[in-house]
Amino acid sequence: METRDIVFSVIMVISAFILTYQWLGRFGESSKNPLIIFAAIVMVGSLAVLILSIITRLRNIEQMMEAKERSLRINIQSVEDNLDKRIGDVQNSVNNAMDELNRKKYR
Repeated sequence: METRDIVFSVIMVISAFILTYQWLGRFGESSKNPLIIFAAIVMVGSLAVLILSIITRLRNIEQMMEAKERSLRINIQSVEDNLDKRIGDVQNSVNNAMDELNRKKYR
């Protein structure tokens, strides 16, 4: 979690408090129920935590995918090297067989 994310979460909670307090104040002083204000703060705080949790999970998934991509690239490179070696071996044996056939043909 970055500091920026935490700062934005705190701003969300503070703005929810101010918004709820001011909104309830429009209906008169008697309607400023602290329970409603507290519920709004808890709701926005839980929303902020949920968003931060989702961001953290997405970063973890991204890191796992990058690791798998790296290992896949390494495996593909290994397979490519093995195929190059095998093709080289087959090519050498075919060339040797062709040379031997050409020698027998010209004898």
